[in-house]
Amino acid sequence: MKYTLLAALAAAVCVGLVEIAAQNPAGAGADGRGAGQRAPGGRLAPGQIQPRPGDGREPEFPPPNIREYKPTSTLVVPAHPVPRAKFPVVDFHGHPPALVSQKPLAEVVESMTPLNLQVMVDANATTGDRLRQALDVLGASTYKERMVIFTGLDLRNVQPGAGRRLAQQLEADVNAGAVGVGEIMKSFGLYITKADGSRLHLDDPELDLVWEKAADLRVPVFIHVADPQEFFQPLDYHNERWLELALYPDRRYQDRSRFPDFETLMAERDRLIARHPRTTWVLAHLGWHANDLARLGKLFDANPNLYSEVGAVLYDIGRQPRTAHEFFVKYQDRLLFGKDSYQPNEYPYYWRVFETNDEYFDYYRDYHAFWKLYGIGLPDQVLRKLYFENAMKIVPKLPKTGFPKS
Repeated sequence: MKYTLLAALAAAVCVGLVEIAAQNPAGAGADGRGAGQRAPGGRLAPGQIQPRPGDGREPEFPPPNIREYKPTSTLVVPAHPVPRAKFPVVDFHGHPPALVSQKPLAEVVESMTPLNLQVMVDANATTGDRLRQALDVLGASTYKERMVIFTGLDLRNVQPGAGRRLAQQLEADVNAGAVGVGEIMKSFGLYITKADGSRLHLDDPELDLVWEKAADLRVPVFIHVADPQEFFQPLDYHNERWLELALYPDRRYQDRSRFPDFETLMAERDRLIARHPRTTWVLAHLGWHANDLARLGKLFDANPNLYSEVGAVLYDIGRQPRTAHEFFVKYQDRLLFGKDSYQPNEYPYYWRVFETNDEYFDYYRDYHAFWKLYGIGLPDQVLRKLYFENAMKIVPKLPKTGFPKS
């Protein structure tokens, strides 16, 4: 009985002390709050014993909008800009201007040379007469060792018999000089429809003949499936691509009455790759798994016929330098360099991320990322494979001029 009364008394004293502390700012920190005091309007987070200094405060001045706040970093660390790649590079994901004359070809190649960009793959997916015109322009130039061309596929209005027709067109284009298929664009899977009006699924069996023909011809299929997963998520302030989606309405895929969800497209893609193990597949943009490299690694492990390129996802690679370094070393035989949009002044950002261990430097597009980049410091063996050796392995007809012999 005595111990029960003592316990009750002790509990009452503790409650009283807590109430006094909550009412009395004595012993408060710099913000005037005492230990254990709750932030206005909310509870303390688990493990938190007092409010953080900024809890409940509002800025004294009007806050800037998302595009105005560009703080200047005061960090002083070694910087090693890389204007020219350490080894000659094959850009597997190039989009040069249409090759309708010698002038645009010469302008592109002359801007490639200072970057050590030795060969560009024209992935504009031209086919038929336009492909032959581009091949003629290239063949008549002095730059035939600096560019190769992929053919395209017209996947609109697929119906029974379309697969055979497309396979025949693919064979004709390869015989004319195309060295690969693609870039097959994101419209395939997202909104291209069949002749009956239904969405053309990525793994539609009507197209099996096309993918098997690519395997027979020993040409890779370069495919862009979906877009970043954030483009399929609610457009709110938790979405790290909010600014890009606010700027580009055509990149919003939240409407399920119009578009499949991200995971539906990934499942179709994965079934397609697994069903055609003889075909060499190259996923654009690291398959949109640059933010989840372990997921891409599992896909590589399951499909020895699969490769991927790094175009337009440098913002994700450069924010995880240790994880990315380990991934690029582990899967060094499956990764290709690609850039996507041809802007010569943007390539050195890639060289710097891949070749240095620099810290906290700018990315070139604010609407892709609000963070800084870090170098992942790849060893020479990995750089060589990324820059040119893996591309030469899967595209045997790539020019060899200008590359190291061993």
